[in-house]
Amino acid sequence: MGRGRIQLKRIENKISRQVTFSKRRSGLLKKAHEISVMCDAEVALIVFSTKGKLFEYSTDSSMERIIERYERYSYAEKRLNMTEDETQENWNLEFPKLVARIELLQRNISNYVGEDLDPLSLRELQSLEQQLDTALKRIRTRKNQLMHESISELQKKEKSLQAQNNLLVKKVKEKEKQNGVEHTQQQEQEQHKFAQNSSNFVFPHSLSRSLGPPSLTIGGAFEQAVAQNEQVGGYQTIPHSTSLMPHWLLRHANQ
Repeated sequence: MGRGRIQLKRIENKISRQVTFSKRRSGLLKKAHEISVMCDAEVALIVFSTKGKLFEYSTDSSMERIIERYERYSYAEKRLNMTEDETQENWNLEFPKLVARIELLQRNISNYVGEDLDPLSLRELQSLEQQLDTALKRIRTRKNQLMHESISELQKKEKSLQAQNNLLVKKVKEKEKQNGVEHTQQQEQEQHKFAQNSSNFVFPHSLSRSLGPPSLTIGGAFEQAVAQNEQVGGYQTIPHSTSLMPHWLLRHANQ
């Protein structure tokens, strides 16, 4: 047997009315959440029970933001259909509302910083706590994001500086190696020049032969060298003995 259609009218039984309110309220909140998620819509739901108890639901944005958006939209729509007199009258009516709105915002600001909390009920304090928790989560998320970005940027700079440092160290080592090779080549060239100069400097063969073997006495060595073969600068002197000279040279030698 199918379920019959329920007639929409006030439920007279107090208990049944309260049970129906609890069930329909839960279903209404569930439907509001579903439409906000599935359709990406901003939803604000406010329900007061017969006892004056508040039940509300809002999407990720706060209830105040949605209400402000609604008021701006309603105000702009009314302005399009107003005459000049109606506009002036509307300003007279809007002024007290704006004053009250300013007072509400100032009171909310005071509540957010932990002031003027005595007039708030338990439900209002819980709602305020939830709003502050949501704000803290967003702030911490943004802070962590900035910290990660800063750390990532510093790591990139560190890698860049390390690469530059390694390049400079490599250049310094190559320069030192090049200077060492040039110094070694210069030393080898100097040694080669010294060896060439040493090989070119040789005692005259005739002088070394004329000196002969060393003698124990200084005078004997000198007399022996002069007696055997006197040489000065590689030129041989004419011996004093003329016994072996031809007779036609004796006359010129004696002169």
